[in-house]
Formats: sequence, structure tokens, C-alpha cells
Amino acid sequence: MNLLDEKMSAVGSDVALVTFDGEQVVRVIKDKTIVEDDEPTYAKLTTSDFGDGIIEVKVLSRLLPDAPDHARGFIGIAFRIAPDDSTFESLYIRPTNGRSDVQLRRNRSTQYFAYPDFKYMHSRATNPGEYESYADMTLNERIAVKIIVKGRKAKLHLHNQEQPVLVVNDLKHGSDNSGQVGLWVDIGTEGFFKDLTISPY
Repeated sequence: MNLLDEKMSAVGSDVALVTFDGEQVVRVIKDKTIVEDDEPTYAKLTTSDFGDGIIEVKVLSRLLPDAPDHARGFIGIAFRIAPDDSTFESLYIRPTNGRSDVQLRRNRSTQYFAYPDFKYMHSRATNPGEYESYADMTLNERIAVKIIVKGRKAKLHLHNQEQPVLVVNDLKHGSDNSGQVGLWVDIGTEGFFKDLTISPY
């Protein structure tokens, strides 16, 4: 799938095709008027229809000049997005955490959330450590992301590694949902996406 040929809708974000390191990629920046975390802030592929399957993409994130102190380079994928953006699942990464000198931040390098009622703060309150994990990464680095979804289970793989860095066994919107795919970012991030593929499981 060539992202440059895909029809995309900017949801809570600014989306543009740009040249980065000599290649055309999709750049996504969160709309600064949206102050809440883990919101619908993505470039939505309007012709996508994803239920079970595999999503692969290369991502790179860097911090915007005005990024707040708590910005982490948040970047990832939203999937099974409802037509009205009222619900979706997401797996994302926090590249600044991967090599932090604070162990707790390292433990929070990856994240699963389900919009709107199971964001990162909800999982930390109810199931601390279960929906986030450590993975080695950093800002300004091309990271190969692979997400495998089947029923209520999802696995996040990074850097073409065989073993997942995060396993989710109970996707909060159930097993029968399908919807669109989004290139997701959060506050303070300038996110770049390329080489997206979506395939059956």
C-alpha cells in the first residue's frame, strides 16, 4: 500500500505529504486545540476496513519546538475506528522513554488504550503495568511497527523482532469490530509514517 495514493481524513490533526530524508512521507501533528490525551488525533485512511489482520508501518517521531515537558514523541496506530470516530483501539510508543534513566519511564515505552473509556490513565489505575511495557527505542529513529490483531487479542512488534513487546488479550471493544485505520500521534509530536501495509491474518 502506497500511503501517498491513499485517501486520508485529518481527524483532530494536521496531515500533510512532505519530503523527509529524501522520501515522501505522511506527517501528522495533533491539533493544538485538543488538550486531552489519548483522543482521536490521526490521519484516517478513509477506504480502509480492518477487523483481524496485520498492520505494518515505519514510523519516526520528533518533538515539536513548543512540545511540553511531558511530551514523549507519542506515535502509533489506531485501528477498528468507528465511522464517527466515537470508538477505536490503539497501540503506540513513547520513544523518549526507551532509554530513560528512570526505570518507571522505561517500563512505559509502549501503550495500549481503547477510546473513549480505557485510556492510559485508566489502565494505570486499574491494571498497573498490564497494558504498557519496555522496548528499546529513541527519538529521530525509524522504527518498524507491526501489529497483529485477532479477535480480542493484539500483539505489538518493533524492529522486526519475532517476539512482541506488548501483548493484549482483552481488547476493550470486543472481538467482532472492524473499522478504519489511523496514523496516530499525541501532544508535542511531529510524526512521520511510510511503507504501510495492511494484510489478512
